[in-house]
Amino acid sequence: MIVGDTTQQLKGSAVSRLKKEIIAMQRRYPQLVVQVVMHMFPAEHPFAMYAFWLLNAGAFAGEGQRGLKNHSLLILVDPKRNESAIMLGYGLEALVAEEATGNILELAEPAFESGKWETGLQIILEGIDELLASISVEGEGGLERLNEF
Repeated sequence: MIVGDTTQQLKGSAVSRLKKEIIAMQRRYPQLVVQVVMHMFPAEHPFAMYAFWLLNAGAFAGEGQRGLKNHSLLILVDPKRNESAIMLGYGLEALVAEEATGNILELAEPAFESGKWETGLQIILEGIDELLASISVEGEGGLERLNEF
């Protein structure tokens, strides 16, 4: 699963377009594993808790990719709560400032608030791609700094 939408807010063609964008990004940065999840979470717990739990329990990067080898990136959206998050695997945390992901989410807020889920997700993906480009090193290895870990 690259894009999961249990809310059915995204149309089939939107899911296909988002998948293509993610696949292209993962070709540029082969260490990266990107997942988009749209789900309506129960109100009994804070959204941040669900985001943390899903990133860690979901093991999107694979069982062998834990700790500093975890280069996963989870984009989580709850349309009912109107909340979103970008969660980074431990191996990306040292490279990406939390402020940067917060800024990307802010750029997507107007689209999300107006129910334009695909547009908001595209804004996030473009922002992440620009962010990764700014911390990457030219060469075949994509995010070569990831190899330092």
